[in-house]
Formats: sequence, structure tokens, C-alpha cells
Amino acid sequence: MATELLTNEALSLLYREHHSWLLGWLNKRVQCRLQAEDHAHDTFVRVMASGRTLDLDEPRPYLATIAKNLLINHWRRATIEQVYLERLSALPEAISPSLEENAIILETLQEIDGLLNRLPVKARKAFFMSQIDGLTYVEIAEKLGVSDRMVRKYMVQAMVLCLSVEF
Repeated sequence: MATELLTNEALSLLYREHHSWLLGWLNKRVQCRLQAEDHAHDTFVRVMASGRTLDLDEPRPYLATIAKNLLINHWRRATIEQVYLERLSALPEAISPSLEENAIILETLQEIDGLLNRLPVKARKAFFMSQIDGLTYVEIAEKLGVSDRMVRKYMVQAMVLCLSVEF
């Protein structure tokens, strides 16, 4: 296909010609047919939602890139949920949150994760080392191989980002 606005007809053709391939590609990675079908569906929804002109001469690498990003997001959310549930199971039953509170907490954790992933890698690491590990700026600087002044800049960057978002 040449470069064209992704019309309903073009999307339908893209789907018919590449859905089975994408489903197989995803199934190899998630090893669950239902999950692969969900990700394939979400991939085509993303293509459709892009609403832009696409060069579809080589659609498979494009579809694979979208699907790969969806998988990364899925795995990241699953990891956050798993860690949260492990920590939750260590709490006494009397103080365990309700199912509704769990859902809200998990959604908030995923939003925070997405927010922090906007930071450069070293700034994100510095933030975690400070807030989670309780390290001093000097200790963080040593571990990251930067000056403590740079760690301060990273922390300002992280704090400004955190303060700029409403939950």
C-alpha cells in the first residue's frame, strides 16, 4: 500500500492481511491465546486512533512496534501489581485494604510509574534511591557516578514533575 490516510477501507485491508500474522507474533511472546487476541485488538485500535497518514508499504514492523510497546506496558503493570500484592499479603488481615481500595491503589501506582518513566534514567534512579532506599545525595552520587550537585538537580526534576500532576 502507498502512503495514504488510514481510511476504513485501508484499515480493513491492513487487518485482513496482517491480523493472523500479528496474532501469531504476539502468541509466541505471551503464550496465551486470549491475551494475544487482546493485544492484537489493542494494536489495531492504536493504529486506528493515530488518525494520521501512514506509510504501509511495510506494515508488519510498524504493527510489531506498536504491539511490543503494548506488551511492555502490560508487563510493567503486571510487575507493579505482583509487587503490590506480595507486600499486601505480608500485612495483617485486619489492616488489609478492601477490593475497591486495592483497585484504586493499583491504578495510582501505575499512574505514578508512568509519570516517573518520563524522567531520564539517572533522575529516576536518584529519586528511587532517595525515596525508597533512603540514601543520602552523597551516597546516590557515588552509586550513579555523578556529583551530589547533579543529584540535587535530578531530585528537583523529579519533584517538579510530581508536583505538576494532579491525581
